[in-house]
Formats: sequence, structure tokens, C-alpha cells
Amino acid sequence: MTRVAAIDCGTNSIRVLVADIDAAGALTDVLRRMEIVRLGQGVDTTGRIAPESMERTLRVAHEYAAQCRELGAERVRFVATSASRDADNSADFQAGVRKAFGDLDVSPEVISGDEEASLSFSGATGDLRTDGVDAPYLVIDLGGGSTEFVLGTDHVERARSVRMGCVRFTERHLHSDPPSTTEIAAAEADIHAAIDKAADVVPLDQVGTLIGLAGSVTTITAYALGLSRYDSERIHGSALSVSQVVAACEGLLHATRAERAALGFMHPGRVDVIGSGALIWRCIVQRVAAESGIERVVSSEKDILDGIARSLVVP
Repeated sequence: MTRVAAIDCGTNSIRVLVADIDAAGALTDVLRRMEIVRLGQGVDTTGRIAPESMERTLRVAHEYAAQCRELGAERVRFVATSASRDADNSADFQAGVRKAFGDLDVSPEVISGDEEASLSFSGATGDLRTDGVDAPYLVIDLGGGSTEFVLGTDHVERARSVRMGCVRFTERHLHSDPPSTTEIAAAEADIHAAIDKAADVVPLDQVGTLIGLAGSVTTITAYALGLSRYDSERIHGSALSVSQVVAACEGLLHATRAERAALGFMHPGRVDVIGSGALIWRCIVQRVAAESGIERVVSSEKDILDGIARSLVVP
């Protein structure tokens, strides 16, 4: 058994998983934590990480480093995704991360969309394969700045990362509270164009099970399940009908920010971007259902973070 630490730094949040892992890749959580830091705020417009965003994120990185030391992590991997890929000053951020982790000798990796897709697939499908869920799996990792479409059974067969995410499209399109019809229509056009790009590589008509990952999807699932508080155990592995998912997405998209903030499961840092996430997820679910005939959608709490942890032990 090896104790490892995985850090996933995305556009909207930074997360850490400290876990014990065996040679087969089975994980036992020791610590799982998420903080919304909005590293990618404004990157779509300026092409740079803002000073205040970098400061917020590096402050949390220092906290995660301290927890990795305290819990005795033997191996640590820090992965950065969309915002760090797109920003001109990514090197400054990476230097700050190296300083935060100091003696742990962590070199932050700004990974490609393809690598992000592979890690997400590994993390999401481990439990589902053993549970006998119908393959092929289409794993959708809906992030703040990018969304990964990954198709496979026991390994990745087709994958495409597109520049579409809840933070990016909120900043680009959804400015009113709640979003206006005109704003939604413009966002939908962008979403469908991004799905078309993904479908050029990933055949959407070959899907056996659609699996959604990350905070937007799990928050939508909490809403669809009628949860009064966020409950990972209820959310993980839940299978909702396409119509349930679409109705939940519509509810969150058209709610005001005050109405969203009043929901007991809603993280404060998702209040302003969940409408965009819901719109993206609704469009993806409807498109995949139309092309593949799937009737249900699975939500997973296991994602790229679990894939990063496994990569430290399992080749």
C-alpha cells in the first residue's frame, strides 16, 4: 500500500486527494478537499491569470502542501488544466506552485486536453466497470474552461477536449440574472459548435452509458435528486433519466442567483456559473440521447483526481 497525493487545479476549483492505493489501483481516501478559487477568471478575455486569482490559488496550494506533509504522502502529483494551458503567464503560476510545495519536490504539470481526458476516464470508470455498467462509456468531464469527451471500454479509444466550460461561457455569454433568452441562444450556438467538434472525433452514436463528471454535473444531480445538502454517496453512481436531467438543467439555468444560493447543496462558488454548466450539460445529454438512444445518465464523484492518484502507482 502506497500513500499518494493528487492535486487537480482547474479553471474554477483546486482539489486534493490523499489516498492509500494498492498495486491494482484500488483507492482508500484519507483526505478529499475542494476549494473554489476561480484561477481562470478573465483568462478567456485577457489570456492571462489575474494577480488576485493567482494569489487565491497559491494560498490554497500552500495549505494543500502542508496537508500532504502532515499526512505522509510518499508521492505527489500536481496537474493543472484549462486555465493554465491558455494563460500567457502560466510559468509564473508554476513557479509559485513549486515554491508552495518546496521540499516535496513537486513540478506542476500543465497537461494537454488528451492527457486530461485519459486521466478523467481512468478515474471515472474504475468502479463502473466492476459494477457491470453497459459499455462503451462516454465520459464527459465538464470543467470551468474546457470539456473532455472520452469514449472507451477498458481504455480510451477516442477523445476530444474542447474549449467550453461553465466559467468560460458564463463570462462570454450569461451576464443577466437570470440569463436572458438572447444570451441563452448565443451560448447554445457556441455549445453546439463545440459538441460538433467533439463529435468529429468521438462517435456519439456508439455510447452504451453516458457518465458525467465534475462540480457542475454533480450539482445538477443533487438538484435532480431533491437533496437538501450535498451528499457524495447519494450522487455517486446515481442513474437519472434523460428527462430528469433536462428538467434539472432547465431549473438551474432559469433560477436567479439568489434562488440558487438558497439551495442547501450549492457551493457559494458555483452560484454564478451553474447556469452555464446546466446549459452545457443539457445540450450534451440531449445530443447524445438523440444519437445513441441512451435513456439514463450516470453521475460520478470519481474523476480526474482519482485518475491522477492511480497514475502514481499503476502504469
